[in-house]
Amino acid sequence: MPGLVRPFRALRPKPDAAGDVAAPPYDVLNSAEARVKAKGKPYSFLHISKPEIDLPEGTDVYSPAVYAKGPENFKNMIACGVLIRDETPCYYAYRMRMGAHTQTGLAVAASVANYDTNRIRKHEFTRPDKEDDRVRQIEALNAQTGPVLLAYRKHAELQNILMLATRSEPLYEVKGENAVMHMIWRIDDAATVARITVAFNDMDALYIADGHHRSAAASRVAAARRGKAKTDSHESFLAVAFPHDQMRILDYNRVIKDLNGLSAKDFLAKVSERFTMAPVQGQINAPVPTHFGMYLGGAWHELTIKPEHIPTHDPVARLDVSLLQNNLIAPVLGISDPRRDKRIDFVGGIRGLGELEARVNSGEMAVAFALHATRMDQLMAVADAGEVMPPKSTWFEPKLADGLVSHVLD
Repeated sequence: MPGLVRPFRALRPKPDAAGDVAAPPYDVLNSAEARVKAKGKPYSFLHISKPEIDLPEGTDVYSPAVYAKGPENFKNMIACGVLIRDETPCYYAYRMRMGAHTQTGLAVAASVANYDTNRIRKHEFTRPDKEDDRVRQIEALNAQTGPVLLAYRKHAELQNILMLATRSEPLYEVKGENAVMHMIWRIDDAATVARITVAFNDMDALYIADGHHRSAAASRVAAARRGKAKTDSHESFLAVAFPHDQMRILDYNRVIKDLNGLSAKDFLAKVSERFTMAPVQGQINAPVPTHFGMYLGGAWHELTIKPEHIPTHDPVARLDVSLLQNNLIAPVLGISDPRRDKRIDFVGGIRGLGELEARVNSGEMAVAFALHATRMDQLMAVADAGEVMPPKSTWFEPKLADGLVSHVLD
């Protein structure tokens, strides 16, 4: 079995173009938003990750023209020298700073084989249509351009390596979305590269935090190319791995279109069967686990689930998202499948509680729920148990930028 990670020859922007190239992840913008972001920026990586912006408005994002336009833009940016490739396999220290929060990790080529055997562990189901899209994108570009966000249990050796590696000037320091600073250092010293490889390979597991469709697609591409390609570059996928104690998960909140035919009075009566309720002045953002904020009729309430409804051992059922789903959203509001039911929507905590109020006050939604954020130790416990989380359980912030490092499949 190969090791968990290995170094790679990154395709990356030339230093003076990094600010122009860096772009938000492909899946946080719709096509209209991407058009606005990329306007007047011919080297924005959005021209590669969302190439429909260079085609007529209304173009089907899954059309052959889109999968042809991305490689065309990619090749043009390589040909004009905006994107360059390192000569030797390296690791890359990657730091993100958002306000007072800083996290520093490593860009790596992670092992498909270890993903397939669950040493690189998952916690979400994937959708076939989204997998298919990523497969087509990887095959069209012959590269992986959107890094998977990984976590590892904090590791003293890697911490020391990263501390030394980031003392020098970075290759890049660029400002991305939400005023996040992205900094990258190349680690090409052979002895240090070897130490990093050994440190990762001594780990029991890595954990996918974000990027389940990208990693699943990489596995499918590897299976299709195995035994046919000239190199084994397809046996790895692009990832950035951070120590678990530096990663930040924000709350992922819920808004519901209606009260399932109940009056507000009857709804509150049903909620009170499994939760204690207390009205609050101002907003309430679920300050501790098993507590929830509820916005209904222009007022906030703090909900606390009654202890007898908290499972003792099941790592999935004990999650706050599960407690709310299993004790209120499903039995009271009648939404048993939040993946597909159009009556429920999800609001990342980066948008703030004001967004929940706005969605309800506008009449678009009837009720909103603010949840306590899932913790990294909970995510790892679910993955270690071979289980999956409910949909929209985690909102990681800050988010990696697209375009700063890509993995070419030679």
